[in-house]
Amino acid sequence: MTEQQPQIDNDEISLKELIQKIKEWIAYLKTQWKIIFAIAVIGATIGFTYASFQKPIYQATTTFVLEEDKGGGGGLGSAMGLASSFGLDLGGGGGGLFTSSNIMELMKSRLVVEKTLLNPVTVNGKELSLADYYILINNLKEGWSKKPALANIGFSANADRTKFSLEQDSILQTISAGLTKSSLVIVQKDKKVSIISLTVKSENELFSKLFCEQLLKETSDFYIETKSKKSRLNVDILQRQADSIRAELNNAITGVAAASDNVYNLNPAFNVKSTPSKRKQVDVQANTAILTQLVAQLELSKVSLRKETPLVQLIDRPILPLPKEKLGRIKAFVLGGFLAGFLSVLYLIFGRLYKQLISS
Repeated sequence: MTEQQPQIDNDEISLKELIQKIKEWIAYLKTQWKIIFAIAVIGATIGFTYASFQKPIYQATTTFVLEEDKGGGGGLGSAMGLASSFGLDLGGGGGGLFTSSNIMELMKSRLVVEKTLLNPVTVNGKELSLADYYILINNLKEGWSKKPALANIGFSANADRTKFSLEQDSILQTISAGLTKSSLVIVQKDKKVSIISLTVKSENELFSKLFCEQLLKETSDFYIETKSKKSRLNVDILQRQADSIRAELNNAITGVAAASDNVYNLNPAFNVKSTPSKRKQVDVQANTAILTQLVAQLELSKVSLRKETPLVQLIDRPILPLPKEKLGRIKAFVLGGFLAGFLSVLYLIFGRLYKQLISS
C-alpha cells in the first residue's frame, strides 16, 4: 500500500494541474472575447452572403433494373441446349460482360457521355443538341467571342463524331469530363438486387432532366445492341438462308408443274421424258426439308433475341419540378459564425503557445 501511494499522489497532482491549465485558458479566452465575437460575426456574415447568392443545384434522378443473364433460361435454355446438341447455334448471351458494376462504369465513359451530348432535344420549340444547350445555358460563347476559331463553333444533333475539328473535339471532351466529374452520381442501391440509381446535378433544372433521360437511353441502346449483337447477326443470317431456300423451293415447284405439262398424256413407253419432272420433285422434297429445319432454327433464334432485347427496365423517371440543393441562409449564418469562432479560438491558443515557446 505504501509503494502505490506516491503514484496516486502524482496522478492527483497531474489532474489538478490539468484542471488549473484549463481554467487558465478559459480565463485567457474570456479576455479575448471581443476578437472571437468579431471574427464569428464576420464568418456568419460571409456564410449568409454566400447562401444568398448561391445558385440552387437541381437533381434529376432515375432508377432502373438491369436484367442480368443468370444462365438458366428455363424452357428456352433447355430448347437451346437441345438444339446445340444437334449442332445448331442459336446465338445469345453476352456472358458476364455487362454486370451492374460494368454498366455503372459504362454510363460514366467518355463514349457514352459524348454520344449523349450529341443527342437532339427540344427546348422552347427548338431542336438542338445537348452540347449546344449546355453551351447556351452556361454562356460559354461569351468567353469565346475573342477567339475566331471558337466564335461560330457548334454541335449539330447526331453529328458524325469522326468529322469533328480539333476545337470541337477539345470542347466536347472538356464538357464530358466536367459532367462526369461533378454532375453524375451512379449507385447500386443493394448488392443483392440489380437496381441502379442515376442522378444528374446541375444549376439548370431542364438540363438535369434532359441529360439524365438521354444518358439512360444511350446506355440502354448501347447495352442492348452490344449484348444482343451475336443473336441479331445469327437471326439475320438464318433469315437470308431461309429466304434463299424458299425461293429455290418455289422455283422447284414451278419446275415440277412445267415438266408435268410437257409430258401430259405421255406414252408409258417413253419413261425417259418424265425424268425432269421427277428431278424437280426431288428438289422440292429436299428444299422442303431444309426449309423446315431453317425455319425451326430461325424461330428459336428470334425467341433468343427477344429474350435479350428488354435489358433495362425503367422504374422511376425525373419529373419537374426537380428537388434542389441549396444551403439555407439561417443555416449558413450559424455554420459560418461557429466555424469562424472556432478557428479564431484555435488561432489564439496556438498563437499564445508559440509566444510562450519563444519566450522560454
